[in-house]
Amino acid sequence: MVEKKSYVKDYMTKDVINVSPDTPTENVIELMKESRHNSYPVVENDKLVGMITAFDIVSKKWADTVKGLMSTKLVVANQELSINDASRVMFRRGISRMPVVNEQGKLVGIITNTDMVRSHIERSTPNKVEYFKKTLEQLYDIKTTLKHMRVETNKLRPTQDRVYADELEGRTYELKRGLAEPAIVVKAGDRWILVDGHHRAVASSQQGYETVDSYVIDLGKDIKLGMEKTADKAGIRTFDDIEIIDDDKHPLIALTESLQDQEGKGDD
Repeated sequence: MVEKKSYVKDYMTKDVINVSPDTPTENVIELMKESRHNSYPVVENDKLVGMITAFDIVSKKWADTVKGLMSTKLVVANQELSINDASRVMFRRGISRMPVVNEQGKLVGIITNTDMVRSHIERSTPNKVEYFKKTLEQLYDIKTTLKHMRVETNKLRPTQDRVYADELEGRTYELKRGLAEPAIVVKAGDRWILVDGHHRAVASSQQGYETVDSYVIDLGKDIKLGMEKTADKAGIRTFDDIEIIDDDKHPLIALTESLQDQEGKGDD
């Protein structure tokens, strides 16, 4: 699979909260409390003219309106800029968000560090799919086909016996906010075997989503995978058969906390 090139326009937030140069500073502070955002583009006559941040408010001499505090030397992005190039610009400049403007200087969106992380997560899946596809073809001496499609949640056959409650909570958060990281499914005969993405699939089932965004590798014939045989022996056939671990944490999270604990001891 050739990895699809991603652009700023694919991940930017288009409905951007903005203020004008004449907006009272007090109003911006209230807006920050309500929205929990710490910066806003400043727009005048439909064009981007500055940025106002919490840092501007606390570090500069007080001004009653945005005009007296906003920064006017801005780094902006074109919506056709690649995500990789945008990431480099933000990294080099040490900024966490970048306004996106069109050729007329009109604000059309904003791209943030969070959007970059999201794009990285979504783009990492195709490489995993390609690796799994080639492995299946070599293992069974077959030629498979690949589709990116939505699969009915109740048709998915799980192959994993447990998921972690904290990771499940995280996947639910992502689903509600539109993070479209697809699951990986193998189509064998009339079965839709879930081989990767159990947390997001279980979260989808719990939230009542009828379909799951998936990469489907079609074997073209009815072959029973080893992981399917193992699931048979363990009695795992539906999402109801999967144990949700709530008294332990996902291994990666546990590792992170462990490392933090060690760092804390080192400081003593």
